[in-house]
Amino acid sequence: MDYVNAIILGFVQGLTEFLPVSSSAHVRIVGELLGTGADPGAAFTAITQLGTEAAVIIYFWRDLTHIIGRWFLALFGRIPRNDPQARLGWFIILGSVPIVLLGLIFQTTIESVFRSLWIIAVTLIVFGILLGVADAVGTKTRRLRQLTVPHAVIFGLAQSLALIPGVSRSGGTITAGLFLGYERKAAARYSFLLAIPAVLGSGFYELYKVLTHHCSDVCTPEVFSLGQTALATVVAFLVGLVVIAVFMRYISRGSFLPFVIYRIVLGVTLMVLLSLGVLQA
Repeated sequence: MDYVNAIILGFVQGLTEFLPVSSSAHVRIVGELLGTGADPGAAFTAITQLGTEAAVIIYFWRDLTHIIGRWFLALFGRIPRNDPQARLGWFIILGSVPIVLLGLIFQTTIESVFRSLWIIAVTLIVFGILLGVADAVGTKTRRLRQLTVPHAVIFGLAQSLALIPGVSRSGGTITAGLFLGYERKAAARYSFLLAIPAVLGSGFYELYKVLTHHCSDVCTPEVFSLGQTALATVVAFLVGLVVIAVFMRYISRGSFLPFVIYRIVLGVTLMVLLSLGVLQA
């Protein structure tokens, strides 16, 4: 059953990673509902995100190679330093700094306190409402070529909020982008590109800790073996590749309202289940 549960959680990870509903919250909630005996853990979540991030790399392969290529050319003076794609590369680096610093500083809290289902329920509702407000009031006129240094920092700070399960990496950065006036598709595209360094760094760091049995003072017990986690990662990759393509097509014409409603309903339902003792925080 552990392999079956790992497949289910890998599917959940792939299904929810790119949607503004928080994949880490869903893995945490579904893991509890499956009766795995404990929280699947921050390490399991981070490692399976390597699968969904591989889907991002494949989907945005042309964008990434172009950005990286132009960044190196600008770095060595072969093209102007203000080249739009080269600047986007610098902005992705700059926007990755907050989540790296905060992730290291609050590592123990992230792996323990922040994974409480009560916190997840609250963040699902609060950040769902913020997403709805941003989608309603945002002008949606700015494009990525209009990205500035202050906006890159704001995007980075918004992404760092995803260290708290329930916020959503894509949801937090897309919300910030909408408040800043960016188009839905531009905000989502930058959100996915910005996530690559942070997710790869976090995933490989957690994989290293599992392989070397290194752990911080407060750790979530390992529920799945490395083989089961690897299987979940592959499933997350396959599902995520489909979801990201569908999601990018959807937001070209659709609003975020369905996701806002879903987050609020899920958060309220989670609170009810916790209050009744059906789930343990």
